[in-house]
Amino acid sequence: MGHLTATRPLRPWTAPTASDPVSTALRLPGSKSLTARALVLSGLATGPSTLARPLRARDTELMANGLRAMGAHVSISDDERWLIRPHPLAGPAHIDVGLAGTVMRFLPPVGGLADGRITFDGDPQARQRPLGPLLDALRHLGVRITSPASGSLPLTVLGAGSIRGGEVVIDASASSQLVSGLLLAAPRFDRGVVVRHVGPPVPSAPHLRMTVQMLRAAGAAIDDTIPDVWTVEPGPLTGRGWKIEPDLSGAVPFFAAALVTGGEVTVTGWPGGSVQPVERLRGLLQEMGGEVSLSTAGLTVRGTGSVHGLTADLSDVSELTPALTALAMLADSPSRFTGIAHIRGHETDRISALAREFTALGADLTESQDGLAIRPRPLRGGVFETYHDHRMAHAAAIAGLAVPGIELSDVSCTSKTMPEFPALWSAMVTGKS
Repeated sequence: MGHLTATRPLRPWTAPTASDPVSTALRLPGSKSLTARALVLSGLATGPSTLARPLRARDTELMANGLRAMGAHVSISDDERWLIRPHPLAGPAHIDVGLAGTVMRFLPPVGGLADGRITFDGDPQARQRPLGPLLDALRHLGVRITSPASGSLPLTVLGAGSIRGGEVVIDASASSQLVSGLLLAAPRFDRGVVVRHVGPPVPSAPHLRMTVQMLRAAGAAIDDTIPDVWTVEPGPLTGRGWKIEPDLSGAVPFFAAALVTGGEVTVTGWPGGSVQPVERLRGLLQEMGGEVSLSTAGLTVRGTGSVHGLTADLSDVSELTPALTALAMLADSPSRFTGIAHIRGHETDRISALAREFTALGADLTESQDGLAIRPRPLRGGVFETYHDHRMAHAAAIAGLAVPGIELSDVSCTSKTMPEFPALWSAMVTGKS
């Protein structure tokens, strides 16, 4: 299970309460998931790459710094266009993963391709995040790794400049990133890789599809036609221009605000075809009382004046759980979310943290091993601990739209994926940019 620790700065941030329906069109930063994958593929390519409108946030800067530490040239001085020029990977290097699951799971395989000693560590809570299955898989594929018996951070990869590759069995039920980390580096393995997942279903399937699509876009030969088996042939990755979509999961709190206030929110610059799970989100928001449309202006969500309860398996979009839980608190009927046991191993144990903090505000929640049951009733203000978790902060901000006096213990944790969040949120609610 995740690790619940609460730290309370001296000055909590009071979530603004909406007195009118929100009405805004906003340009959001790029997708964290797309940015992270594009960085790794670019660092392993045979030629230079560019990222257009990437996400600049703590997680993606840590990824860029990690690649740079191993020898890649990564220029992120221009917010609109990052440039990556691959170079031979080498140690010694130390990589700070922060609290980023992408960094701690995508870069150890890259470290195995480097020539030299690569060490990894991060925030104290990062040592609680599931990593063991990936390390065992890498060892099976020929990588020398030293780590605690728990299979967690801190760890050292003793890179030999190449990875043998081959077939490997992994239980990735704790995180799809355990598979993505292997696949992203696999074209550079001597024999490629065949990854077989054995165990409970892999969560967040859209993120695995994103990994496969981006590998193909970079020139990799990958076969995912057999369920829970991914085959990557050895071969070069091509440098290219990556156009990063706006972040769907980061947009959800703003879309939720449209439902809560009966307003309208448009995220501009949304592509006609997306590698992110837009259709699943559309269905969930519509069931909860929203209207969702895609036009040349962007992706728009309109509230209808009512928020409805929802019963759903969220295993493929589990990162939406905190925001949807906040919406469910304000609904006109009960909700039940299942399929999310793995989010207990995210930045914090999100199931327990959501139950604890919303209960403290007067909510009626029951947690199960793999989900939450929510029975709406009036909430009151109070301090809401965020546990260094950006999505906990988003949930509190959504509830604060309808409940005066909700104070976030630390809104700065939103810098993990969207440093602009407090300013964008306040401008949306007040109508002042």
